[in-house]
Amino acid sequence: MPDQTPHNLAGPPVGAASAARSTLNREPTLIDVRWAAEVAPAVRPTVLAFLCALSLAGCSIGPDYVRPVVDTPAAFKEAGEWKPAVPADPLASDTWWKAFGDPQLDALQDKVDISNQNLRIAEAQYRQARALSDAARASWFPTINATAGATRSATSAATDAAGSAPPRNSFSLGASASWEADVWGRIARNVEAADERVQASEADLAAARLSAHATLAQTYFQLRAAERQLQLLDAAVAAYARSLELTRNRYGAGVASKADVVQAESQLRSARASALDARLSRSQYEHALAVLVGQAPAGFSLPPSSAALPIAPAVVTLPSTLLERRPDIAAAERRVAAANAAIGAAQAARFPVLGLSASTGFRRSQIEDLLTVPSRYWSLGPTLAATIFDAGAKKAAVGQAQASWEQAVATYRQTVLVAFQEVEDNLSAARLLDEAAVEQAAAVAAAAEAEAIALNQYKAGTVSFLNVVTAQATHLSAQRSANDLAARRLVAAVLLAKNAGGGVGPRPD
Repeated sequence: MPDQTPHNLAGPPVGAASAARSTLNREPTLIDVRWAAEVAPAVRPTVLAFLCALSLAGCSIGPDYVRPVVDTPAAFKEAGEWKPAVPADPLASDTWWKAFGDPQLDALQDKVDISNQNLRIAEAQYRQARALSDAARASWFPTINATAGATRSATSAATDAAGSAPPRNSFSLGASASWEADVWGRIARNVEAADERVQASEADLAAARLSAHATLAQTYFQLRAAERQLQLLDAAVAAYARSLELTRNRYGAGVASKADVVQAESQLRSARASALDARLSRSQYEHALAVLVGQAPAGFSLPPSSAALPIAPAVVTLPSTLLERRPDIAAAERRVAAANAAIGAAQAARFPVLGLSASTGFRRSQIEDLLTVPSRYWSLGPTLAATIFDAGAKKAAVGQAQASWEQAVATYRQTVLVAFQEVEDNLSAARLLDEAAVEQAAAVAAAAEAEAIALNQYKAGTVSFLNVVTAQATHLSAQRSANDLAARRLVAAVLLAKNAGGGVGPRPD
């Protein structure tokens, strides 16, 4: 139906204007009178105090954070001929163990992030830091509470001059709110410190993950080295058994002495004992792998492998890159920032606290009249709280915060120094063990040739069996030393990847 109300081109419709005039000309109600007489005069100074607090809230007391200065060398001392590498992509460094080219190792590493309990501990600590940061940030906002109550009471006749009064009921329903104006920046500094601790905890989680992966790789290569050791000893046991059989035959023919037989038997039993010890080492490494992937040793088994140990890749990085990639250094630096913010929070705590509080509600003896205007009460106003005397407690808190900052700075610098030391150690190990491996390979070849010559001479009757025993022992020792060097090179590469924050690169030409 079309609108029948006449319209005025210069203003609103006639009906709307009439309604507006009716509203403006109505009689004031009891609520309007109470607001004008009670609430409005009290709100004006409160609003002024609130606006003043907001104008001062941008002020934060305390030192601004500056990262501590550390001495960074231009190059590593033990880098030798290694070529400086371009900083690796962080995502690529998360799977640095793939450079070893071992599918079994890759499969085990995939289980670490899922089942490793140490990582779950670090992850829970990170979530705890996040929750503490949220709690600190909540101080910026008002706190609102609601209450409701119902009581029935009576006075004693002994204390009431009019005698015993009948029981009375009391019902109440109310709400209160309070808010602290962050005039001096105490809350802001607490939030800043909490946020820095969150970042430190996140770096701790990354460090725990890196450590777990490195420990698993190190244990895995030690297990494979124990398997290789066992293969060498089993081959030696077979060779020594043949030598014992040869010696017994020669003794039976009267061309060898009883001493030769006893020496051959002693050598065989010593090799068998060493093989049992190698089996023990392998089983213990297998148990350690089970724990690292979050399984009970009884339910974990790793099939033996006859493959040769992989070639150890090398980590190449610059000291400046090391500072960016190592999570423990990042965690230490973030704790310095948190300690710096804590100094500002401690200094701001020495100043008065300005707040705003308000409450309102209803109170009545008859519940049916509770939600009425006469039952209502309210209060609104600012608060200012200051400590007059605390025997120097807050001053001591500032001193404690400053000492904590100095401790965090020293810890950060020590972490950087230890990081450089660890990289230097493993760079030296990688370089020198490479050279030692070349020499040891030549020693193994020479020992094998000496064993063959001694055995042929013994068969020809030109030397005693002692020469054969010595040559065989030398050959086995050279083989075991070469295996140990290969394992140490792998472990050094793993530790170098860990100490450089993850990531392995190509070997130098």
